[in-house]
Amino acid sequence: MPGRKWLSAFWAIFTFAGSIISLCNASPSLLASTNYSLESASPSTWNTTSHRRRPSRHPSPMPHPTHLPPGIKGGYWPSWLAEKHPPSIIPTSYFTHLFYAFVAPEATTYQLSITSRNDKWMRKFTHTLHAKTPRAKAFLSIVGGPVIFSNLASTQKSRAAFINSTIGVAREYGFDGLDLDWEFPNTPQDMSNLALLFKECRKAVQNESHSSGKPRLHVSAAVYFAPKFLLSNVSRTYPGKAIKKYVDFVSPMCYNYHGSWDTSATSSHALLYDPASNISTSHGISSWIKVGVPPRKLVMGLPLFGRTWKLKSPSAHVIGAPAVGTGTGHRGVMSYSAIVDYNVANSANVAYDPHTVSTYSYVGDNWIGYDGPRSIQEKVKFARARGLGGYFFWALGYDKKWSLSAAASSAWDKKSKS
Repeated sequence: MPGRKWLSAFWAIFTFAGSIISLCNASPSLLASTNYSLESASPSTWNTTSHRRRPSRHPSPMPHPTHLPPGIKGGYWPSWLAEKHPPSIIPTSYFTHLFYAFVAPEATTYQLSITSRNDKWMRKFTHTLHAKTPRAKAFLSIVGGPVIFSNLASTQKSRAAFINSTIGVAREYGFDGLDLDWEFPNTPQDMSNLALLFKECRKAVQNESHSSGKPRLHVSAAVYFAPKFLLSNVSRTYPGKAIKKYVDFVSPMCYNYHGSWDTSATSSHALLYDPASNISTSHGISSWIKVGVPPRKLVMGLPLFGRTWKLKSPSAHVIGAPAVGTGTGHRGVMSYSAIVDYNVANSANVAYDPHTVSTYSYVGDNWIGYDGPRSIQEKVKFARARGLGGYFFWALGYDKKWSLSAAASSAWDKKSKS
């Protein structure tokens, strides 16, 4: 759903510390380790030994009775952008579900570590979204790299510690649901343990709801774009049956297919179709359905950022044109807002490619692949036509005056009425 700061390897490949507009660069094995954060948090944001949560004297109001709407219009809100993009500016007319990004479990106790900053902004996040008209659901997104989640999911005791902590935090701050973001399960055993984590989490939220009399917390998860990891030496597949039975919905991260790890040719990093390979959103979504996940439980990811290339020759500028490196932006990445400004300032040529359902712009030797209003609308129509549960954006704060958010919402609503 975006930059997780967990392992030294992740830091070496993905972290752009202190950057305001940045994206986790993927390694050559992108499709086995894709990360979906555009704006990297500072190291201190992810210190898992930060302040422990203290009971609040003013607990947040409990969520209203919870029923999933006909469609999920989601978005991840990066809490490290809180001062620039506070929850109060989010137009909930475009969103039904919003995800607080992120909190993290501690490496030894597996309980959530809540910093003083999180304590402040989580409360504002839920209060603000619940007070808006229309009211939006607030999910707490819990992030972790492969090691910490692998460890916490490995035993019943550690899973229980994690689950009990997440439920407690969610209730204290007034969240409507929990979103698990394990990036990524690395072995078949990890996948088996993930199935147990889903099962035990679902049972725990049901039991808590029964004992407290409060609406059940929803359970969701951000996942790889396809159920089976491609270009990986370790074969593993997400537990489709467990997802179908225990999870309210999963959110495939349908972006970062191409980027700075391959600068030989331009490409769309979030293409809907690719006749030459299985690395596409259409393939990913179809394969999730094939492993038994109902379409209504799939919430398709959309990027609010683009990736750039330096053209070998300015005269060759289609998708797949020869390239010699990354283009403008921070390490070849730009937010959609920055792309729009760049295109205007440089009188760039903007093109829509119907074969991949993507947008690109070019000027001189600079080339940018991204999603514009038309490609976003076509992708949302694709999601609706296939009966998916909805879509989500990574990440709020990168749009241009909410233009893509508005385009997606409009496309979903028009399709649902037809």
